[in-house]
Amino acid sequence: MGDRVMRNNSYRKKQEVKDQRRNVKLPKNKTSITACNDSLNAQTLNVNSLVEIFLFIVDSGCSKNMTRNLKLLINFMEKFLGTVKFGNDQIAPILGYGDLVQGTVTIKRVYYVEGLNHNLFSVGQFYDADLEVAFRKSTCYIRDLKGNDLLTGSRGTDLYSITLQDTNSSNPICLMAKATSSQAWLWHHRLSHLNFDTINLRSKNDIVVGLPKLKFVKDHLCSSSKRKSFHTKPTPSSKRQLQLLHMDLCGPMRVTSINGKRYVLVIVDDYSRYTWTHFLRSKDETPKVLIDFLRLVQRGLQAQVRIVRTDKGSEFLNQTLHVYFAAEGICHQTSVARTPKQNGVVERRNRTLIEAARTMLSAAKVPLFFWAEAISIACFTQNRSLVIPRHEKTPYHMINDQKPSVKFFHIFSRLCYITECLTKEQE
Repeated sequence: MGDRVMRNNSYRKKQEVKDQRRNVKLPKNKTSITACNDSLNAQTLNVNSLVEIFLFIVDSGCSKNMTRNLKLLINFMEKFLGTVKFGNDQIAPILGYGDLVQGTVTIKRVYYVEGLNHNLFSVGQFYDADLEVAFRKSTCYIRDLKGNDLLTGSRGTDLYSITLQDTNSSNPICLMAKATSSQAWLWHHRLSHLNFDTINLRSKNDIVVGLPKLKFVKDHLCSSSKRKSFHTKPTPSSKRQLQLLHMDLCGPMRVTSINGKRYVLVIVDDYSRYTWTHFLRSKDETPKVLIDFLRLVQRGLQAQVRIVRTDKGSEFLNQTLHVYFAAEGICHQTSVARTPKQNGVVERRNRTLIEAARTMLSAAKVPLFFWAEAISIACFTQNRSLVIPRHEKTPYHMINDQKPSVKFFHIFSRLCYITECLTKEQE
């Protein structure tokens, strides 16, 4: 019977097995550890929630998947299958094999080796099972040929490991290995300085694609992220997307952007809280930009805008928009003068975006004329990372009906290179 790795109820493919392996060391880690439910709201420790998790080192020099923990294996067949030789010339017997199940993934023919110091996953066996093993700076992925992530691991010192949970636990819960300090701060910066509790919720609840399933811990204060608390947000009143749009024009900014912009028009959908930003040179551009946006978004989302809520600024109270709203059947609501709380949804989003942009500019130490780019990136990441409590989904998920991916996120202002794709004739 061959060695196989597959999703449950999927195809099976045979593999050849060798008997050699190289020795690896796992500093400051145990083969297995005990953890408990790390709910952010938990105040007491429930003894019944204790469950054992196990670390598997992803080893390119190991010829077969091996474990010293018999309890991890199902369908175990006790049989002497030879020996393996360690790097210190010691020899240990292979006493049988079984299947290892983790979620929807089944790893066939995992060998039980008595005296093995660390559980090992063989890169070669993954490849033989038509799977891809991708190593990144801080994470590693086991994927199928369609690009779906089956298992995700993390890097500790110079070794990559995958954390598995004991499936025989009577009270199984979702457990995550602790991210290294560099991993935690890397994703804090990539997500526009999103707070760590929010990042952990995204990772734990599988809300976005590409975020490592790790527990992110803030080991020191971020000097660029000193922000005050907001007031409690009211429950959205709309029942579908585009039913109510909140709008506000912020500016003029003290510094003109690199493209000559001084204002930012912020638009928030009340139902999904999805946010759009448009950058303007002057207030006079507002009517045209707003009309073009409304036509585009209504056609793209196949929905009708019913209510537009703004303040009483002249950029919104003008004949051009009055005629357009009347023709389209859009109700224009305005807040009372000097009462920004009546349009609080977009006012809060304005503040969030501006503070995030300031934090990013400060952390990156770039000129202030990049403020428009910083706001645009902050809006992009927040649409894909903030979660609407009523729906337990991100704004992007609500608008596009699919989970957002954060795999391609990078830190703001990182060095990049422009490449030119040449045809064969040009080469």
